[in-house]
Amino acid sequence: MPHRAHLFSLRIAHAFREACLQDAYTRVHFRKDVFAGLTVGIIAIPLAMALAIASGVAPQYGLYTAAIAGFVIALTGGSRFSISGPTAAFVVILYPITQQYGLGGLLVASVMAGMILIAMALLRLGRLIEYIPEPVTLGFTGGIAVVIAVLQINDFLGLAIATMPEHFTAKLSLLAANLHHIHWPSVWVASATLGIMLVWPLLKLAIPAHLPAVFFAGLFAWLLSYLGMPVDTIDSRFSYTAADGTVMQGIPAILPQLTLPWAQPDANGQPLGITWQMLGDLLPAAFAIAMLGAIESLLCAVVLDGMSGKRHSANSELLGQGVGNIVTPFFGGITATAAIARSAANVKAGAQSPVAAMIHALVVLLGLVMLAPLLGHLPMSGMAALLMVVAWNMSEAPKSVHMIRSAQTSDRWIFFTCFLLTILFDMVIAITAGILLAAVLFMKDIAALTRVVEITGNRQYVPDTLPANWRVFKITGPLFFAAADKIFGELTRYCEAGKGVIVYLDNVNLLDAGGVAALTKLINHCRKEQAQLILTDVQFQPLKALAKAHIEPIEGVFRLYPQLQDACAHSALTHKQDQADVLQ
Repeated sequence: MPHRAHLFSLRIAHAFREACLQDAYTRVHFRKDVFAGLTVGIIAIPLAMALAIASGVAPQYGLYTAAIAGFVIALTGGSRFSISGPTAAFVVILYPITQQYGLGGLLVASVMAGMILIAMALLRLGRLIEYIPEPVTLGFTGGIAVVIAVLQINDFLGLAIATMPEHFTAKLSLLAANLHHIHWPSVWVASATLGIMLVWPLLKLAIPAHLPAVFFAGLFAWLLSYLGMPVDTIDSRFSYTAADGTVMQGIPAILPQLTLPWAQPDANGQPLGITWQMLGDLLPAAFAIAMLGAIESLLCAVVLDGMSGKRHSANSELLGQGVGNIVTPFFGGITATAAIARSAANVKAGAQSPVAAMIHALVVLLGLVMLAPLLGHLPMSGMAALLMVVAWNMSEAPKSVHMIRSAQTSDRWIFFTCFLLTILFDMVIAITAGILLAAVLFMKDIAALTRVVEITGNRQYVPDTLPANWRVFKITGPLFFAAADKIFGELTRYCEAGKGVIVYLDNVNLLDAGGVAALTKLINHCRKEQAQLILTDVQFQPLKALAKAHIEPIEGVFRLYPQLQDACAHSALTHKQDQADVLQ
């Protein structure tokens, strides 16, 4: 029991202890972490609000997420430089949950997802990302980006659609039906914001593009309102109830409060409560959140390892993500995971340890308390334009285009399958179908590599002439279920009465249950036809598989020889015996 506890302590807070306790952490490192934390914290404030709005909740819940999850995951996780908080990838999962179950349902699903992430960490599934092919990842991230962009059209054009339908085609139909309600002042603000986001990087300044973009969007919206053309803002869209019962516009300038997730309102504004039925209904969504959170956080950690030269602990990172997603909903925060863009900015700003992410969380809290009145002036159309750029960046469109142009046909099929299923259905179906399709196509390609050729007359392998009724075949490649039946099926044509077949297996390193079953069929065929079958140069794994299956030599039917020369000698001896029997 103490040994198990020791292993658990090694996994939790891996990055923090490695960077701050085991390495020599100095004042210089701390100053660099403070600067990086301030930089990323300022970047995170408008993004956290925009992503919360896109997920169907008020913007303050995005700030709570960036603050609480950003601190807890940095402290307990396994990646030194990851910045956790709300991310664009979650929007397609969280928005439908919010529409159906309200904020309370979203928070309960986040807690459940956190538990699943912890279970994944304890089961040591941290290398999960290695088993997801790149076409699958590019496909579902591209699909998510399209869905996010479509969700922003409503605010970008100022259409004032209260709720969007669940299905993608229904969203497009509703948007098209409301195009005549375009609010041009909103379009002007959104277009200006989008233009600044696209042009600003060309200036090659250290300030991220979205900061001047949202600042200008706020000023532009205020000017239009002053001229009698009001634009929907955070203040006009959202409200909250103060401690004295007064309904206030915008976001509250108070720190997150400890509350039970199931005490938060459902879709009808009533306390959610908790029942087994509801937990069962939310389980698929929680599983989807956990899977996407694992993929996003581990992808981010791999990217950061490449940028920094450090190594993350995958299972510790999953553990930290799980702890963060359990704790954060109790303070009103929604689902969180590592954000690649913010984490990369953290490394570029000079971060040295998880302390930078913790300071980023404190900066977000400070911004919530001090800047809430100013943040309320941000226009919804400007936030929509910001999220469209975020969606474009997360889509990795140039990488996808290159893959489509250069990859083989099977990879293209996988990509488009995941892309379309993500858009038309959901991410879980897309990833499941993509991985299954990738596995099937991979097995098909590997099975095609397994071949059988006759080497009876090849003096490199068979130096002496064999009897006329004996043949030697060489099998190359793994003999698994997708290939073995075909290969051994071809050999049955040569296993006839009075004939012998030697199978040279020097280049076969795998024999699975399907291969054993196919070999058993061949042996039974040889017994029926009174033919002889010899396997030679069998490697360790196939030999072990034969032993486990209790496949043993059968006199006059089936034998095993360590080397091809021994099998050839046996064929010559058998031929002489057969001739002697004929003469007698």
